[in-house]
Amino acid sequence: MHRLAAGLLAATLAAGVAAQTPEWPQARPISYVVPFTAGGSTDVVGRTLAEKLQAALKQSVVVDNKPGQGGGIGAAFVAKAAPDGYTLFGGTISTHAINASLYRNLPYDPVKDFEPVALVATLPNVLLVDPNLGVNSVAELIALLKKDEKKRSFASSGAGTSTHLAGELFADLIGVPLQHIPYKGTPPAMVDVSSGQVTFMFDQMTAAVPLLQAGKLKLLAVTTPKRIALAPNTPTMVEAGVPGFEMASWQAVYAPKGTPRPIVERLHAEIARALQQPDVQAKLHGQLGMDLVGGTPQELAALMAREIPRWAALVKKSGASAD
Repeated sequence: MHRLAAGLLAATLAAGVAAQTPEWPQARPISYVVPFTAGGSTDVVGRTLAEKLQAALKQSVVVDNKPGQGGGIGAAFVAKAAPDGYTLFGGTISTHAINASLYRNLPYDPVKDFEPVALVATLPNVLLVDPNLGVNSVAELIALLKKDEKKRSFASSGAGTSTHLAGELFADLIGVPLQHIPYKGTPPAMVDVSSGQVTFMFDQMTAAVPLLQAGKLKLLAVTTPKRIALAPNTPTMVEAGVPGFEMASWQAVYAPKGTPRPIVERLHAEIARALQQPDVQAKLHGQLGMDLVGGTPQELAALMAREIPRWAALVKKSGASAD
């Protein structure tokens, strides 16, 4: 009898504790890890979504910037986080496609360590040069690179980024060896390109707008299959005479592997809903030129299945490395 009474008492106490345990997401604030510095595209997406998720979930969503290693430091942190819905990750083509082959000792697995939540957006890179370089088209740039070995350099916002691999793809397609010069972010890279220290670079259109408007950079082409609204008169790389050059960066949201399916589905639904709101569309599409997607976890997983081997093949062929 004593054992039965004790058991009933323990069960009652456990039920009481369970009843007092708040369900997700009410236990504590949610951390949204951005693996790049503040002010970049991934950070802007993260802060925009964090604000909308906070309102929808009625819980604080705090953006936590953890830059480094082409996004790998932040990704490794999230990969080890508890799969309880309280840690989200702003992933990109770099963290979840390119890094898998570019780093020999990557401290996370982009497939095995993460639950895809939502494909947020795709966005173009553009080809930029110094206006004083003396070229007015992609064809003229290629001619210069073939003629002058001293001009065979390109800048990027960091090893392993889409801006790095865009340069490697360009070198491969035009058959000219190029020196990659990585920088710690977009601003210093653009400064050196605009001053003629480096010949050219690929980067996101929105990051280049201030220098383009000031006449310190010249836009030659966009990397997407179609022209973009922010620069409708600028040709694509294919139109400019580089067949096979198509590249779109992408932004996505992930959670640690094992995060409960109901939580993943709720997060996806709220993100998709946020991307339909006029103020979000005005900011991310109208101002930054992103094509908003709101893709499902399954669509994001399928994208990764295509992108990882694609960039692995280029990394192998070009010999690119970030280690």
